[in-house]
Amino acid sequence: MVKKILIIGFVWPEPKSSAAGSRMMQLIESFQSRSYQITFASPCAKSDNAFNLEHIGITQVAIELNHSSFDDFVKTLNPNVVMFDRFMMEEQFGWRVAEHCPNAIRIIDTEDLHSLRKGRQQAFKNGKAFDATYLFNDTAKREIASIYRSDLSLIISEVEIDILKNQFKVDKALWHYVPFMLDELLEKNIEDTTTFENREHFITIGNFLHEPNYNAILYLKEIIWPLIRTQLPKAELHIYGAYASQKINQLHNEKQGFLIKGFAEDVHVVMQQAKVCLAPIRFGAGLKGKLVDAMKNGTPCVMTKVAAEGMFGVLDSNGFVEDNPETFADKAVELYTDESIWSDKQQNGYEIINMRFNKEEHQQNLISRIERIKQELTKHRLNNFTGQMLQHHSLQSTKFMSKWIEEKNK
Repeated sequence: MVKKILIIGFVWPEPKSSAAGSRMMQLIESFQSRSYQITFASPCAKSDNAFNLEHIGITQVAIELNHSSFDDFVKTLNPNVVMFDRFMMEEQFGWRVAEHCPNAIRIIDTEDLHSLRKGRQQAFKNGKAFDATYLFNDTAKREIASIYRSDLSLIISEVEIDILKNQFKVDKALWHYVPFMLDELLEKNIEDTTTFENREHFITIGNFLHEPNYNAILYLKEIIWPLIRTQLPKAELHIYGAYASQKINQLHNEKQGFLIKGFAEDVHVVMQQAKVCLAPIRFGAGLKGKLVDAMKNGTPCVMTKVAAEGMFGVLDSNGFVEDNPETFADKAVELYTDESIWSDKQQNGYEIINMRFNKEEHQQNLISRIERIKQELTKHRLNNFTGQMLQHHSLQSTKFMSKWIEEKNK
């Protein structure tokens, strides 16, 4: 029997622009490797950076929000599995899938816990310590409801699993740990990596539309980079990322060595040119793609605790984890100037990639989990009464709101 999965994307995947885009491609590869027939649908307009999924044999479909045309589409497709890219897509389309394809397993790829990111950002903005007051926000009410309505949610970080278990009391039957799924770094890959003496300057990278990244760049500009530059007056900081706006580009200052480079066509090239990666993220959630890119390319990092969260487990990091800006700058200079320390941290990064993000292991665990749910779907849903209750009430309210919007738009 043909196994069919429908992925409903919040956006079209942009693996060169964001960690979320890379993760989506990893998930797609997981299903392709198990012979799933994949359809990717999204209501979002495509950007020039969107990956052409048809090149790898995936059907691309544009869908409309609040429109009954989706009902006919999903009924005709009749997928075995539907995966929502972030909880917002489950809110929009989950009730339609439940109504027209009741036997399809409904999965959310959370990307990260949006409620955690939102709460941390608000606490930072208020100059307060992050606590449950900030975590239990309106986004959390929507996100956790969405997780309960679904059969399974994919969680990228062990820290976020702890929050789901201990703060929100979500049963383990409803979530599955899926971090980044990466190819093993072989000895040949490591030997081909640019050496310490052939690298120069610092790097940071990240989608400029992502508020934690923009905030980190301002933090570098105003506080951290001047401290580093005082000790290394000839060093430069190269800042890469998609969607550089005028407010980003105006931070460019050649005299200060603070250089906005914009979109990186090949992250591996620019990462291997740099000696040290800086990631002073002050709020956010999930796993940081910039740290993965740095580790894959042998570039040690200096990062904050938020940036490092969920990345290393019990292993030593590929650099230094510091929240104090003065110490952050000192450690950046130490990494930049001491080849012995630099080499040790680089080796840590290679071990982290191979031991924590093994593609084969996480792919197998994910597909096996989905297959087990498929075999006992009725029992699985019966054991989730909270989800049934939320599905009943939210399906009715969302359904009639959507139909009202559709009529209004005619």
